[in-house]
Amino acid sequence: MSGGSSHIPVLLNPLLAAVAPVSGTWVDGTFGAGGYAKGLLSAGASHVIGIDRDPLAHQMAADWIDDRITLIEGNFSEMDKMAPAADGVVLDLGVSSMQLDLADRGFSFQKDGPLDMRMGQDGPTAADLVNTAGEGELADILYIYGEERASRRIARAIVAARTVSSLKTTLQLADIVSGCLPRPKPGQTHPATRSFQAFRIAVNDEYGALHKGLMAAERALVAGGKLAVVTFHSVEDRMVKRFLQSRAAATGRGSRHAPEIQHNTPRFALTPRKAIAPDADELATNPRSRSAKLRVATRTDAASGDIGPREIAMPTLKGDR
Repeated sequence: MSGGSSHIPVLLNPLLAAVAPVSGTWVDGTFGAGGYAKGLLSAGASHVIGIDRDPLAHQMAADWIDDRITLIEGNFSEMDKMAPAADGVVLDLGVSSMQLDLADRGFSFQKDGPLDMRMGQDGPTAADLVNTAGEGELADILYIYGEERASRRIARAIVAARTVSSLKTTLQLADIVSGCLPRPKPGQTHPATRSFQAFRIAVNDEYGALHKGLMAAERALVAGGKLAVVTFHSVEDRMVKRFLQSRAAATGRGSRHAPEIQHNTPRFALTPRKAIAPDADELATNPRSRSAKLRVATRTDAASGDIGPREIAMPTLKGDR
């Protein structure tokens, strides 16, 4: 299979090794440029159902996919309706390099473009959010979704700036945020990193989609099927970790003085038990992988079920609790 993007899928080789032998039908719930789909097919999958909410991903794939890939425009949170009997599911969370590289998508604080940040092409944009939300809501989004300690200071600055002129571009927002924080030292991340992450997560309801998507994967996978999730920051990884620990009945009692926790029949086995990080070679060739973690689990034959957002430490805004 040729064509597609030159973007390097993160932790692909460790993922393929962890889920081997690869066979049957797989769901790539965050299709993007198709890197994981190509890897799965090369490793032995007979078919890949690629799901992506971004129309650009579908446009870019049109000239290179073959009949072994079925593309569906939608959200992986509903994957069980699109692929009710999958042998494996892979999710690569967060924004893709493809989206970051395009200034007109509004994800990057290093390129001037419209303040959009939508992974799909519907619903409110980041500009809508920062120009209409109250100061308290903006501060909550920055603190809860971005873990930004200067959230109140940044929220005040945004509200003050928009009274003069509405915020329309990425560099406008990046400049406001940067003005609220100390100048970064060499090697430190851009001051706007956490704020842009927070607004992107809010615009796309990323945590809600992940919560629903993990349950959908549980419903979609056949017994013995593999779930592989690549995360890029601590909150996502904590949600995935808590979900898998709970579903594998591996949470423990938390304290030796606490009562024994009664677990349901395990719905997953942790394979392996700990997260997989990139090795030195991958870090050297693909800097994007530096914060990545891969968690893999194997579906048992136990019946699927629901799990609440609080049980997997999903961050929620005050108005959503």
